[in-house]
Amino acid sequence: MSEASLTVPTTMAAMLLTGHGGIEKLEYHQDVATPQPQAGEVLVQVTATAKNNTDRKAREGLYPTKDKGDVTSFAMGGTPTFTFPRIQGADVAGHIVAVGEGVDAGRIGQRGLLDFNIYADERRDINLTPDYYGHGADGGYAEYIAVPADQFYHVPNPELHDAELASMGMCSYQTAYHMMTAANVSAGERILVSGASGGVGTALLQLCRIVGAIPYAVSQLDKADALIALGAEAVIDRGDLPTFVERVLATTDDKPIDAVMDLVGGEMTNLFIDTMIVDMQGRASYPRLSIAGASGGNLSEMMWTRVYLYQVQIFGVSHGTREEAEQLVAWIRSGELKPVLHAAFKLSELHDAERYFVNRGSNYLGKIVIVPDAQWATHGAPFALDKPTSLAAQEHR
Repeated sequence: MSEASLTVPTTMAAMLLTGHGGIEKLEYHQDVATPQPQAGEVLVQVTATAKNNTDRKAREGLYPTKDKGDVTSFAMGGTPTFTFPRIQGADVAGHIVAVGEGVDAGRIGQRGLLDFNIYADERRDINLTPDYYGHGADGGYAEYIAVPADQFYHVPNPELHDAELASMGMCSYQTAYHMMTAANVSAGERILVSGASGGVGTALLQLCRIVGAIPYAVSQLDKADALIALGAEAVIDRGDLPTFVERVLATTDDKPIDAVMDLVGGEMTNLFIDTMIVDMQGRASYPRLSIAGASGGNLSEMMWTRVYLYQVQIFGVSHGTREEAEQLVAWIRSGELKPVLHAAFKLSELHDAERYFVNRGSNYLGKIVIVPDAQWATHGAPFALDKPTSLAAQEHR
């Protein structure tokens, strides 16, 4: 650790996941050893970490890749890395308080955002064996985290509160962007976005507009105003499934969807494909389906003849690349990407946050962030659940 390090305690508070199961497997401890930055790493004092659905799915073991009944997490590199106890939390914002060997001590004090990936190699254009902080290594549900210096991006923007910065973390935004780059989404195309009110969905709406595409959001109609403000051309309720395709086409003036960004799966998969193949005349590109979630069900029944005869291209998306992370940070620094922060919870109250996340109501939009108790007054309380986010944001501007 650098001699220029700020004073760092030897132990810290952290939420430890002790095994697969329910929220009772999450145990709050205040005597966890503080990590030490190794060569090429920085030690970050965590101020906010965004909550993602992958936290819950990994905890519950909902990532089977062979037997649909498996209770497991994924091990894309071949060897399981999700071991216990584990500190979850991927989308970390905070301040550098110490540096390891080979890292410029001038970085101490910088506020930044973590690229959550644990990359298997140095390639910038591909990421075939995704793993991440909070899964294959300890994450941000703690007071401190040690991470690679080149993956903790300095984001000084004074107009962004730390909790807002965490809400734009890579787990959602990089996944969203990789869904688009995999499908080669381009300007002028009509893009259908499922699960549009969540973290990935709200990121997709903004990112589509940045590249010039036209996003159509699938969500509850009572969220329409907020989603349109984020960039949605229109909002389509899932509603009555037999009329879903008809209602989508009514919204697009009977023009087919060019690509679907799907976070739902299940019985919606066929319907999403139908919105793209209803009229193949005059298309400028092949129909494309990017999928990065299965909230509507892990199994879909479809006819492969429809897929190959209509030349539907399907892209499975998990995480993203170094290049995409750098582009996203550039858009955050420039102000082109905006935070969509729903609420903050104390780290010690993560059980409450998990319950709220699973049972969230129709007013839910964007991200929840988890703030260490010691940081709560500054970085969490202004965004507490009982305080409207818009008011909290105004108070910090």
